[in-house]
Amino acid sequence: MVRVREASHAGSWYTADGAQLGGELQDWLNDVPDAIPEIEPAGSRCQAPVTGVRAIIGPHAGLSYSGATAAYAYRCIDVTKVRRVFLLGPSHHVYLEKCAVSACDEYETPMGNIRVDRDTIDELRSKWGPDAWQFMSTRADEDEHSLEMHLPFIYKIFEASVDRIRLVPIMVGNLRLEKERQYGEMLAPYLADEKNLFVISSDFCHWGSRFRFTLYRDEDTQAFVHLGTTRSTTATAASAASAAFAASAGAAAQPIWKSIRDLDWMGMREIARLDHRAFARYLEETDNTICGRHPIGVLLAAVNSLYSRDQLDAALAAGSAASDAPRLRFVKYDQSSKVLSPRDSSVSYASAYLCW
Repeated sequence: MVRVREASHAGSWYTADGAQLGGELQDWLNDVPDAIPEIEPAGSRCQAPVTGVRAIIGPHAGLSYSGATAAYAYRCIDVTKVRRVFLLGPSHHVYLEKCAVSACDEYETPMGNIRVDRDTIDELRSKWGPDAWQFMSTRADEDEHSLEMHLPFIYKIFEASVDRIRLVPIMVGNLRLEKERQYGEMLAPYLADEKNLFVISSDFCHWGSRFRFTLYRDEDTQAFVHLGTTRSTTATAASAASAAFAASAGAAAQPIWKSIRDLDWMGMREIARLDHRAFARYLEETDNTICGRHPIGVLLAAVNSLYSRDQLDAALAAGSAASDAPRLRFVKYDQSSKVLSPRDSSVSYASAYLCW
């Protein structure tokens, strides 16, 4: 009996009408220019599709919010050689300290199903043990949106040859740095194979009191303060910081949304450097609410397993001239809304590609 993971978020997070969904996805993809400006590090353009893309980073919010941003990542993919898609997303509902793989045979989308690569999942479990690669329950699988929200785009870009690709869905738990390194080493041989594509699912900063994260950086002092109550900030301190912001707002204080952007871009710079430890330090220092921090960490660890720090730094210095070395570039950044008041909230979205 074929076990099918249902498209449980269809009809709420995106349309359940396959024809309508396909049209929306195509419109977003068509809106991406052939020459895409790279925003981090800034100054270059890439020609879509990008030769040698091994991985992308893309958001997983409702498609009406993040679909246009995600399309930038998917336009970078050259589908010609890809036969297998590793889909890594964070767990929002089940607490894990490891990684979990799907027990299903197919993943449903309103446009058609994508077959799961049972052979590769069995290979991971056989080589590294079922404890390292446990199965997620069907309920946990279907509850998790970070994986599902990428399925429509995956189906769309492979639409003409979807029967030839296989999917390896991986739910990434709350991993410590060393665990990220270990899983990165396990997945590195697959990342090195040009027939594999890695899709890393992550939103960026979740800002606002409802997320218990209100970090703000003053443009003049560069000091970080919280404008709302968090786990580490008292209501009195938060109220004082919020009042100080309100008092300075008329004197050209930096808008909150720009502070959020600066905070995200600090992390994006470390990701673009392909520096696993530096990204971890950034998260420790800022506690930015990047929900896919661990899938991103596993990707960086896999790259760091394949290439030395000297090789990566040399590639950064050489820029696009170092065609044989890994290159990660962000191509789109957006926010669900522009936060102007401590009472507002937003979620940030970013898209990137990794190639060599």
